[in-house]
Amino acid sequence: MAQVIFIGLSLVALLCALGVVFSRHAVHSVLYLIIVFFAIAGHYIMLNAQFLAIVHLIVYAGAIMVLFLFVVMLLNLNKETEPHKSNLAKLSTVIAGGVFLLSLLSAARGFGYFGGRYNVHPEIGQVKPLGHLLFNEFVLPFEISAVLFLSAMAGAIILTRKEEN
Repeated sequence: MAQVIFIGLSLVALLCALGVVFSRHAVHSVLYLIIVFFAIAGHYIMLNAQFLAIVHLIVYAGAIMVLFLFVVMLLNLNKETEPHKSNLAKLSTVIAGGVFLLSLLSAARGFGYFGGRYNVHPEIGQVKPLGHLLFNEFVLPFEISAVLFLSAMAGAIILTRKEEN
């Protein structure tokens, strides 16, 4: 059953990734990318990394993709304003992408990702052990970073505030 879910999520991710690349409308590309991010979050859940899946959805699908969607909608891209790309530029892009794919495959093969099974601790990636570790052993750095973020937000508000005369 897990293998069927994995194959299904992988097919959704691959097909929507192709939709991102080959879609003629920028808004459709962004929406396809959001679906890809949900499929990747499903893979994280299957790997027993619930915290990583939730953070992935909040950060990428929630914040960054909404920002991309607003930027694309504000740019109002038309075919008339888009510059024409030469065939040489398209060919060089395909060659560079192929070289990048080959280097990724050779690196994955060198690290042993193909073929072996890895023993993973069952609690890695779950929220409860991470929270326990964060609030017991690393409570001081956690609180210091919280104060640092609070002071950065206050500084940003002070810097962007207009002076009233």
